[in-house]
Amino acid sequence: MKILVLAGGLSPERNVSLSSGAKVCQALRDLGHRVALVDLFFGLDGRQGSGEDLYDAPIPESFRTVDRAAPDLEQVRARRKTGGASAIGPGVLELCAGAEVVYLALHGACGEDGRIQATLDLMGVPYTGSGCLGSAIAMDKDLTKRLVSHLVTTPRWETVTVTRENREELLARTRLPVVVKPLDSGSSIGVYIAHTPQELDRALEASMAMGGKTVLEEYIQGREIQVAVLEDRALPSIEIIPKVGFYDYENKYQPGAAEEICPAPIPAEWEERIGRDALAVFRAIGLSVYARADFIVTPDGTPYFLEINTLPGMTPTSLVPQEAAAVGIDYPHLCEIIIRASLEARKEGR
Repeated sequence: MKILVLAGGLSPERNVSLSSGAKVCQALRDLGHRVALVDLFFGLDGRQGSGEDLYDAPIPESFRTVDRAAPDLEQVRARRKTGGASAIGPGVLELCAGAEVVYLALHGACGEDGRIQATLDLMGVPYTGSGCLGSAIAMDKDLTKRLVSHLVTTPRWETVTVTRENREELLARTRLPVVVKPLDSGSSIGVYIAHTPQELDRALEASMAMGGKTVLEEYIQGREIQVAVLEDRALPSIEIIPKVGFYDYENKYQPGAAEEICPAPIPAEWEERIGRDALAVFRAIGLSVYARADFIVTPDGTPYFLEINTLPGMTPTSLVPQEAAAVGIDYPHLCEIIIRASLEARKEGR
């Protein structure tokens, strides 16, 4: 097949996305597909021709690893020679139109929020993962919780817009400890666990720097368990044990920073309930093909649903490939399953 892998983009998660895209591109090439890897934001910026040569181009080594810190997006913007306000680089849509399928290795804004999915739907171009509506809902942590809180257990939460005017009031009334997280970001970027008023104050300050739209979520003490859904079935769960702190951006993408155990060493009844809850969320918000749901499980076995990711990472340290491997699906064939299931979903209007 002729496959275009879209990665990068103008998101705090662009480096993670580029790493996912590089690994997907290589895996699909190894299976004999004709594959091009394109940065959504840069596209053909500074290149001559139609971009067909990208199908034979080597994968940049810089794409294969994830830096310890998220990128400075203003610096990224400044590097595009063609400038402009568009989040889609020159030639990208033409390249999409010329492919048999677009593999979305994007994370965060413009990748998981439904906008690129809607664009490709209007173009009649098939793509991987969930459709535009389910993607948009899942990206909004508040809306997701509102839709599924009657189906699964979720920590108490409040969604606020942090401003200079209400910061002191939020600081005074918010019960500690609390998890402070952006409404619509991933990879634990901008996530803080505040145990003291001073930590909460710093977290609220950081929230304002990210736009202010924030979820204040009850902190649940327990084991971090995540489970992927693939083709409407739950894969074996995986337990995350960071060596230092919590499962933040650095611990997610630096090799060896966290212990990841799959299948998770939990009782069978816990495994069954977590898988059932992941499927309930997946179906309730209309997702398709694959996703990954995140939980904290308390000592009594209660899974607290946190969020669901519609385009989970496919980097060398990512979790979904580990869960697939636990049932005998290697990385290249996982990519092929995602493509096949996505083509079926698009034909069925899902």
